[in-house]
Amino acid sequence: MSNEIVLGSATRQNLLSLQDINTQIGTSQGHLATGLKVASALDDAVKFFQSQSLVNRANDLSQRKDNIDQGISTVTTAVNATQSVVSILQQLQGILNTAKTETAAQRKAASAQFNTLSQQLNNLVNDASYQGLNLVNSSKSVLKLQFSQLSSSILKISGNNELVSALVSTHAKSSVLATQIVSAHTWSSVSNKTSAFDNAFNTLQNAIFTAQSNAQALGANVTFLQTRLDFSSQYITTLQGGSDKLVLADVNEESTNLVTLQTRQQLAIQSLSIATQSEQAVLRLFH
Repeated sequence: MSNEIVLGSATRQNLLSLQDINTQIGTSQGHLATGLKVASALDDAVKFFQSQSLVNRANDLSQRKDNIDQGISTVTTAVNATQSVVSILQQLQGILNTAKTETAAQRKAASAQFNTLSQQLNNLVNDASYQGLNLVNSSKSVLKLQFSQLSSSILKISGNNELVSALVSTHAKSSVLATQIVSAHTWSSVSNKTSAFDNAFNTLQNAIFTAQSNAQALGANVTFLQTRLDFSSQYITTLQGGSDKLVLADVNEESTNLVTLQTRQQLAIQSLSIATQSEQAVLRLFH
């Protein structure tokens, strides 16, 4: 004798409908609980992996964005240092200009002041490093930033040598003049003729032009990096938003679905009860 319970067709149909509704209710409750309509590849493989691709891209750009931000700080440090170099060079010019009409004793004091100020300029340049990179004390220093893992979008910013000896040697007409500018101990013996001081003054002026040009180039890089930083921030937001569209659940829609399914659940239970009562009515005919 079989132990299997045989259900009538109406009862079985209503039972299947109730089971399907309960499954849908569980799905809607899961969407509301997690906030996700696609939580794994089992829910929707295409959307799940598309979302993962967008998230990975956003994460990579987020790391690049941090590097760009630090790069801006590095270059800004170099710009500020170069502007200070220009200011000190102008002060050195002032000392030279005044020394033309001074006595030998006064020139000796001015020479000491000149040397002290030159050394302080060098100290400032050597101190202008950010996270170990100094873009103003060596032309061999390079800041390299890669904006994307998926492309060859790379920016290289070369450093400049803003030390007094380097700036002066570039423009001095002779090594003797460069030595006189950097180490002014010979000023006291310079004759009343002003040509030596004028030449030194002009050499410093050319050094100022070079430093200003370097600052302008570095400043342009800061402007570009800031633009790239803003773009990266906006792009990351777009990527994350695209990922959300693929996998996030619509709370309003899911809430409405849940209420509708719960109503259908109650109706299905009533229908099942009616179908069962019909079978019981047939059974009573045998009594």
